[in-house]
Amino acid sequence: MNTIKINGSGLTIEQVYLIADNKHHDFKVELAGEARERINASRAYVDSIVEKENAVYGINTGFGALSNKFIQKSELSELQYNLIRSHCTGVGNPFSKLVTRAIMILRANCLALGHSGVSPECIDLLIDFLNNDITPVVPEKGSVGASGDLAPLSHIALCLIGEGDVIYDGKKVKADFAINEIGRKPVQLKAKDGLALINGTAVMAALGSLAIYEAKRVAKIADVASSMTLEAVRGTKVAYDLDISQLKPHPGQLDSCHNLNLLLSGDSEIANSHIDCGKVQDPYSLRCVPQVHGAIRQTIRHAEEVMNYELNSVTDNPLIFIEKDKVISGGNFHGEALALSMDYLAMGMSEIANISERRVEKMMNPTFSDLPAFLVKESGLNSGLMIAHVTMAALASENKYLCHPASIDSIPTSTDKEDHVSMGVTSGRKLHEVIQNVKTCLAIEFLCNTQGLHLLRPLKSNKTIEAVHNLIRKHVQPIDKDRVFSGDIEKIKELISNFEILHVVENEIGELR
Repeated sequence: MNTIKINGSGLTIEQVYLIADNKHHDFKVELAGEARERINASRAYVDSIVEKENAVYGINTGFGALSNKFIQKSELSELQYNLIRSHCTGVGNPFSKLVTRAIMILRANCLALGHSGVSPECIDLLIDFLNNDITPVVPEKGSVGASGDLAPLSHIALCLIGEGDVIYDGKKVKADFAINEIGRKPVQLKAKDGLALINGTAVMAALGSLAIYEAKRVAKIADVASSMTLEAVRGTKVAYDLDISQLKPHPGQLDSCHNLNLLLSGDSEIANSHIDCGKVQDPYSLRCVPQVHGAIRQTIRHAEEVMNYELNSVTDNPLIFIEKDKVISGGNFHGEALALSMDYLAMGMSEIANISERRVEKMMNPTFSDLPAFLVKESGLNSGLMIAHVTMAALASENKYLCHPASIDSIPTSTDKEDHVSMGVTSGRKLHEVIQNVKTCLAIEFLCNTQGLHLLRPLKSNKTIEAVHNLIRKHVQPIDKDRVFSGDIEKIKELISNFEILHVVENEIGELR
């Protein structure tokens, strides 16, 4: 079993995904020794403030608009419990297990930097949840993305005190039952513990991290899909000449161009069959793939840069600086950077579906493709993939309204004290929906281009494209006459989602960029 130590710095998007996914329980999380020392020191500093009974926001005062209310020492524990319970106002469907686990790892990493004053028992039980596959039930709606992701994080904190619902051993049970099953006890909240657990950007950062992990791989798979479509319609790869892209050297464009040349290298009977066909240039959806897929990569790069800062940041309030003997209220809980980057990434990812849909249209059209209409013999009697294309058009169009930026919205709360918010969780949730639509659109493109290749038999493409074709053929048969295609689309989407298509390609030609 691999151990990933949490110390507040150095956490990567890949580690977040591996811990969150952890289907085979290969990864164990530990709190690093130096992090525990910082947490203990920070906790002791909070305890000293409590003893002095000086009013300090978040420790012995009310919260938000109630920050002017001083709370007696005897009531500080009750204050934290009241905070957690009252903030559990999330609604809607629960986050997936993948997202919830990512939220927990990010919250633990934030607390590990030792500026939050949290009791070590809180972070220890949070890590125990991860290592023992205990997943809190967290409704996905209710955060406005400033003052942190208060409502969803409160549902996790509620489980740590033994009062919420969790998924454990495949069943929904009470948190105290699951905690008892692993030989632990619910945490006993002290001053500032509740606030430290819920005030931060862990939810939107989790959504962003998981989206970036997928987006990087989906972008590569989009290059694979476009290469197969180019072969199916017997297009030319001349536009992918590296000399062209070197005159417009955006890094993303160079990467996509590199991939396309790799994917289309090697002997192809299909390519050889139309060397002298007279075609000079293809439509933009084929000719401009490096430029479009490259630009999409730029949105991923920007989002990744923002996220790498956020993963290892302290995002709660107030913050404790022991060496400077001060507690300061600030705004690191505000998710503006995340919201803007996720809105931008959603726009980038939607373009994968937009250009993919145009490539599919070219395969549907016999005037351009020289293939049977809608990629089926005896078209007329058979409709073929006509409505698969319509479904794709619906999803590509749906992405356009999902790309309306949530970050440009704000709504004041808490008697106008919290008067500007990021809506970062909304940005993240929309981004994930866009990515799901994109994967379905690519699945439809693969359904179409593998059928196009089938119709060109006995001619074959190069080894790499044939390897992808053979993988898909293990799950989806060629189309000789009409059948129900929704199941075929879902099977190919699964090969995209589990990155099996990508693995097959990279086993042939090495890692794509």
